[in-house]
Amino acid sequence: MSTSRLRKEVDEALLAFVDRQRAPLLTISDDLAPLLSALEALLSGGKRLRPAFCYWGWRAAGGDEDDQAVVRAAASLELLQASALIHDDVMDSSDTRRGQPSVHRRFEALHGAQAWPGDAEGYGAGAAILLGDLCLAWSGEMFETCGLDGDRRRRGREVYDLMRTEVMCGQYLDMLESARGEASVATALRVVEYKSAKYTIERPLHMGAALAGARPDVIAALAGYGLPLGIAFQLRDDVLGVFGDPGETGKPAGDDLREGKRTVLIALTVERASAAQAAALRRRLGDAGLDRPGVDELRTIIEETGGLAACEAMIERYLGEAERAVRSAPIAAEARHALAGLAVAATARST
Repeated sequence: MSTSRLRKEVDEALLAFVDRQRAPLLTISDDLAPLLSALEALLSGGKRLRPAFCYWGWRAAGGDEDDQAVVRAAASLELLQASALIHDDVMDSSDTRRGQPSVHRRFEALHGAQAWPGDAEGYGAGAAILLGDLCLAWSGEMFETCGLDGDRRRRGREVYDLMRTEVMCGQYLDMLESARGEASVATALRVVEYKSAKYTIERPLHMGAALAGARPDVIAALAGYGLPLGIAFQLRDDVLGVFGDPGETGKPAGDDLREGKRTVLIALTVERASAAQAAALRRRLGDAGLDRPGVDELRTIIEETGGLAACEAMIERYLGEAERAVRSAPIAAEARHALAGLAVAATARST
């Protein structure tokens, strides 16, 4: 199945599921319509990486190419991702997501437009948390009603449950590093592994493979590919969070710097910084009012210390590890070719 066809089928499965939820919600109250609108706007974007890796995990383990039930199971991961993004934006006080207002800002604006009494910001955060919770519940419902038989769903659910636990633990560790105000390369990589690498690539692969009844050697081979690729993917995302084009990332330039994210990129920079450079980083990082000259100052420090070059070298090293693993994996040639292409797509995004 081509990338474009898979994405189309995932999109159709998502839209069909959300549309089925419309009548029950509006039966409760027409006032719930803005929740559906906010979710549909969020779901209209995204790269659909997790469904793609789930599908190719299925194919790698011998699953049928045209099984629409597994497409629906894979598409349920987009509802889990929606939940994670909505909650993450509340925690980070992010204003935008995928080039449009984040969900909590959308509901904050609704409160203001209606001139309701009370705290518009608190209303926005509360509405977003509830929509994120609803997406989490719906992700499980969509998976359970995908159409695969009970034994397949049981095998896949074991991975799904582990995946949800890991990403929430990773999110907490991310918050912890920000609260502590410092992060070593090792602790930043721990956050990367559990908040992103396993969640984005390794576990979706394992979920698809488990649904297909994969042998242990296939599961191990997919881990050897998925975990290093997931790390490389997040390291690339961290670079884009500082140097990326807002038109491509959907976030303002330097937004990760304003949010004070203690990424591997920042940890590598701190390791290499002079006392003056480290002091400037500590003073500026996490300043919500950081202007363009401030962003440029921090970018210069990251480049001049060699932090950026070191991060790029790590991306190449982890990508190479993933590419070697997939070349020797005991999987079908078509799956090997697709996973090799996904590796490039996940890490070659331009700044």
